[in-house]
Amino acid sequence: MAITIEAVYENGVLRLSTPLPFKEQQKVQVTVHTGASPLAQAHGIMGWTGDAVTLERFALDAEFDPEEGP
Repeated sequence: MAITIEAVYENGVLRLSTPLPFKEQQKVQVTVHTGASPLAQAHGIMGWTGDAVTLERFALDAEFDPEEGP
């Protein structure tokens, strides 16, 4: 059985958003996937035809920051 549930990592512990349907002491395997960055999730909204990695570089790299210009 596979279950997808949202959780928050807090003080070294994953806090689940809802209870799981398991018996006490039941062994399970856990695979953790982090969410995509908000920038990666917004990829394509403004008609960008390049890849998300390049867009993230343009958005976050100080080289392209207008405040950091010459």
